[in-house]
Amino acid sequence: MTKSNAAADRNPTARAQAAHGEQLLEEGAAFMHLHGLAPSGAASAGSQAGDRRTPLARAEPPLDVIVIGAGQAGLSVGYHLKRLGLRFLILDGHARVGDSWRKRWDSLRLFTPASLDGLDGMPFPAPSDYFPTKDEMGDYLEAYAARFALPVRCGVEVERVSKRDGRYVVQAGALELEAAHVVVAMASYQQPRVPAFAAELDPSVVQLHSSAYRNPSQLKQGALLIAGAGNSGSELAVELGRAHQVHMAGRDTGQVPFRITSWLGRNVLCRLLLRIVFHRLLTVSTPMGRKARPQIISKGGPLIRVRAEALAAAGVERTSRVAGVRGGRPLLEDGRVLEVANVIWCTGFDPGSSFIDLPVFDDQGQPRHQRGVASDEPGLYFVGLAFLYAMSSTMVHGVGRDAAFIAKTIAGRVAQRARV
Repeated sequence: MTKSNAAADRNPTARAQAAHGEQLLEEGAAFMHLHGLAPSGAASAGSQAGDRRTPLARAEPPLDVIVIGAGQAGLSVGYHLKRLGLRFLILDGHARVGDSWRKRWDSLRLFTPASLDGLDGMPFPAPSDYFPTKDEMGDYLEAYAARFALPVRCGVEVERVSKRDGRYVVQAGALELEAAHVVVAMASYQQPRVPAFAAELDPSVVQLHSSAYRNPSQLKQGALLIAGAGNSGSELAVELGRAHQVHMAGRDTGQVPFRITSWLGRNVLCRLLLRIVFHRLLTVSTPMGRKARPQIISKGGPLIRVRAEALAAAGVERTSRVAGVRGGRPLLEDGRVLEVANVIWCTGFDPGSSFIDLPVFDDQGQPRHQRGVASDEPGLYFVGLAFLYAMSSTMVHGVGRDAAFIAKTIAGRVAQRARV
């Protein structure tokens, strides 16, 4: 018996996946603990990661679709493409499915309860009012890919998407794949954004972007500036306020009008806000949504879990925005210079879409699209972008609707071309 067959016999999920001819996807320990499963005897993570990086041969028969990204957006697209019988492949640069969640800060929990954290076809396996950890979410995504035998290839960093002879060409190192359709299933949060003047801070100041923060041990003793007052900045401010004097710079984004961690918030009001307001009212199909969309894209939404009183209780000082550097220290818009030993930049991300070598972007670098269907490139699609269709488009509970729409659009175009 081969090692892969032995692993499949010990793991029902792996056995089902092996039957479909796909590589084994290890179910993570956090997910298995939550789901009440014992660890399987599958191959080690290191050997699996090595297998996934093996160069791919040219697909035979030709692929209908290449999906770039194996987070919640890409897996959702894959789920619906498979239901429609299309030939597709999902590519992801991480070593494992779910690593985009695992690599975030240690204490992170989702802002939404488990009842709203499942993708189409597979509820999140936890009590409905439980807030999953980032590792549990990563492992859920890995198990989702295994359960539906989605053809995911990890360790493949896409470098260029272009067009040749009427078909899209996806390049990743020496690998080159072609397909009639490409779905870019990546959120708008790809490349950390830090202001240029950050380089002028004194070298003694510890500074890092929120994407690089893991836990308090990365900081030195002394005051801390958190530049950015959105959800990530506020969560970190409360966590780090226990050991540091924290200044949080940025505009007040507002907060949801209830405590999401309360019984009423978890079980009633959260669903009303996320599934009705964010998912059905704030869309590009409603006047309210079209009015709110530009501001939400540029400035973000309200605080969801952390509230103003929690920031005050943690001793967090709210300040004006960071305007520059003076004498090696952060300079605020009001002229104050902060004597801090640490800076965490919660200043957002750039889309990281420069690998798309096609004329699909507007003057602000945003893709021109209608509900994720590229306006100038029939065959190119986007899923997971901020407010792609609704405010819920980047959220786990909202991405499935966008994925289903894109998959149905692709299936219709494939069928139409087959009739020609």
